[in-house]
Amino acid sequence: MKRFFSVLIVFVISSISISTLANEVSPYKVINTVGNNLFTRIAQNQQEIEKFPGLMRNIVDEELMPSIDYKYAAYRILGKHLRKTTKEQRAKFVTSIRSYLVRTYANALSQYKNQQVIFEPERDTKGKKIVSVNTKIIGTNRPDINIAFKMRQNKKTKQWKAYDMVVEGISLLSSKQAELSQRIAKQGVERVSLELASIAK
Repeated sequence: MKRFFSVLIVFVISSISISTLANEVSPYKVINTVGNNLFTRIAQNQQEIEKFPGLMRNIVDEELMPSIDYKYAAYRILGKHLRKTTKEQRAKFVTSIRSYLVRTYANALSQYKNQQVIFEPERDTKGKKIVSVNTKIIGTNRPDINIAFKMRQNKKTKQWKAYDMVVEGISLLSSKQAELSQRIAKQGVERVSLELASIAK
């Protein structure tokens, strides 16, 4: 469980992009800049967070969610079921995924213990719309964890946002898709959306 939380922590640090950064900024620079900003805010509010754990969700909502391509991730999770859904059903599912991620990241960040993170050096991204950014978690008395973050550039805004991470060769997006696809097939997308929303509360 601790290993899982460590992975989520680095995902939150790394796979993000913000609108205040120039469009030409690469996903590698975005990772370092926004990650530092995020954890500076957490450090400054550590005592308040311990007293009021709900504050972490506010930080996640304000700092992270504008930077994560949760809509694209939600559509990828729906997969073959996407075409069978209505516009309203898709909107509800995306909202549920977003709420689920806020809760997941907030829980992960509450476990943050200043782990060392090594980011991949800058690389050329010219002509690329999907980039995999390699990262390594250096844990105390624990094996290193290799992670590849999947970053996607928006066609209109040119911003880079995260939609998946691959931990030691295993895609968490694909794993979630496999898990929810079966449930959607049996229960329907509306039921699964409600279940996700309930979990996120």
